Amino acid sequence: MKPNKTKIWFPAKKYGWGWGPPNCWQGWAVMAVYIVLLGGGGFLFMPKHTLLFAVNTGIFTMALIIVCFCKGEKPGWHWGGK
Repeated sequence: MKPNKTKIWFPAKKYGWGWGPPNCWQGWAVMAVYIVLLGGGGFLFMPKHTLLFAVNTGIFTMALIIVCFCKGEKPGWHWGGK
């Protein structure tokens, strides 16, 4: 059996549910693109098109969550320790 050598981009949080900050350049690149896209959406849509901004934000946030599920550790409740 081959060992799994998949690199984790988003490690699980030590406390709570979800992912912590990225631990490699690919994860930081994903976060940077996400922030730039949200800023661009705010620049284009706010304040006249608030609904479009909300839809834009929702789509990009769902894309980020999908990337975190695919490239991150399995999320779950963690209470610290090992």
